[in-house]
Amino acid sequence: MPAAAPPSPTIRALLARRELDLRLATPADDANLDAPVRWVHSSDLADPTPFLSEDVILLTTGTQFAGDDDADAEAEAYVGRLRARGVRGLGFGTEVVRDGIPDALRTACTTAGMPLFEVPYRTPFIAVARAAAEAIAAQAYARRSWALDAQRALAIAALRPDGFDATLAELARQLGAWVGLYDASGALTHEHSTAGSSVDDDLRRAVDAEAAALLRRGGGTGAAMRLAGHTVTLQTLGSAGQRGVLVTVGIELDQDARAVVTAVVAMTGLALEQRRMTAGAWSGLRAALVDLLVDGHLTLGRKVATDAWGGFPAAPYVVAVADAHAPTGAREVLDNHAAGGRLFYGRDEDGVLLIVGAGERQVLDDIAARLSWRLGTAAAATDDDVTAARDRARLARDRGRPGAVTDVVDAPGDLLDDLATAPSRARAGAELAPLRTHDARHGTALEATLVAWLDHDGAHEATARALGVHRHTVRTRIALAQRLLGRDLSTFADRAAVWTALRLSP
Repeated sequence: MPAAAPPSPTIRALLARRELDLRLATPADDANLDAPVRWVHSSDLADPTPFLSEDVILLTTGTQFAGDDDADAEAEAYVGRLRARGVRGLGFGTEVVRDGIPDALRTACTTAGMPLFEVPYRTPFIAVARAAAEAIAAQAYARRSWALDAQRALAIAALRPDGFDATLAELARQLGAWVGLYDASGALTHEHSTAGSSVDDDLRRAVDAEAAALLRRGGGTGAAMRLAGHTVTLQTLGSAGQRGVLVTVGIELDQDARAVVTAVVAMTGLALEQRRMTAGAWSGLRAALVDLLVDGHLTLGRKVATDAWGGFPAAPYVVAVADAHAPTGAREVLDNHAAGGRLFYGRDEDGVLLIVGAGERQVLDDIAARLSWRLGTAAAATDDDVTAARDRARLARDRGRPGAVTDVVDAPGDLLDDLATAPSRARAGAELAPLRTHDARHGTALEATLVAWLDHDGAHEATARALGVHRHTVRTRIALAQRLLGRDLSTFADRAAVWTALRLSP
């Protein structure tokens, strides 16, 4: 129970009421004396169990024990029936039918671990029942008051700038329990606890697995269970139950505590749905900012990003490009890291562009691992280097593996691939344009012949055999290609320039 709740009504609490003058007839160290009691009932039936519920105190005057024949067996059977029904304790009214408590009944209760107490003649049974009812009502009132106060505190916390986190922290404080929030990908994004409510590694792994399973099932489901010796409750969030999971550990939720948790589930689910509804607009803005950044307008992009999300990474940068695969929950993971301007991200033309400060590389490692992204990175010392770094990062991404970050300096490949930036590819295309225009207009194969000739180190005979033409045809085509390109292909420098252009502009 939360600390605000009063203790449940118990037999020991009734015994402490001096005005009732109740006297314990069985051992005082019986743990059942401190078990919660739900009601007090009276009956002199030999078998009252069909009319009883569990966790009650039964009061009797003992008329069912009027005979002395086989008293021990009768008392033992009677107490056994009460114990099997879940009766918490037995009160015996003396000086009505019997002067005291029968020894056989006292022995049977002691043996069965059933608390037995004497109700003196001057104490009416109704007084005992009223005292228990008052305690039960007081507890119910205190619980309702606590629930109202808790929901008021949660509503105030939700209005704070960090409303998400503040609400969960307040819930943990109110319940006196560990509270965790898992995002749509099954990753734990928020956790709060109070003294004595921490979660160890074994329990954490078990809770992680149950939260992931609940997200897979979806459908607005919940679950309560015992994991590693702890009480755990889980409740999915948002439409279809796939926006996240709220978890509490270390507390049995009664009706009032469940109402408080339900209020948090509703508030959190609503917030997640609102995020989803506005996500499309934010995604469009991020994509537009990516276009600004790669076009060289980083100053404007930084200002818009700062106004919208509170910050932008500072130079020098690490520029990353992810593949187009975007699993469920990717936005939540990225937004969590983007808080405070540590990360900028947005949809690029063939994936996702990410920018962090040079000291925040671990952010990219975490994103790649959690989203199973193939992430390529390259350094950008200044704003002017971002576009070129983006192109280099693409090369590293294409050579990497899922779930890992590959930097361009570590990526296998050759130097020419690293030079394949957008400006260099455009320059190469312009270099080869006269050749390609001639081929398109006249149906010739000058470019194909030039590629084969360079691959055969300028040998006309070997090129002719590879193409299935006469060597004089090769010679004629190469001569025409030289004139169109304005290059002297007998020199190494011009051959290297044309070969490079062919490689950069496929």
